[in-house]
Amino acid sequence: MTKSREGKNRIDIKPGSKVNIVLKADQKTGKLTQGIVKDILTNSNTHPHGIKVRLEDGQVGRVKEILE
Repeated sequence: MTKSREGKNRIDIKPGSKVNIVLKADQKTGKLTQGIVKDILTNSNTHPHGIKVRLEDGQVGRVKEILE
């Protein structure tokens, strides 16, 4: 069974982490996109809507779940 965590704390997210993000275009629907983190774009330690990341495929969104 995989344990998931919310993506509101920058310290929990590392390049190479498998995550579910919400893309800007999907914010109204809440549709999740799964991928591997390439870059962390949020500079602050926490963010109430999730840390913004760029996935390896180039998509950018806010982390909703960290998958392990």
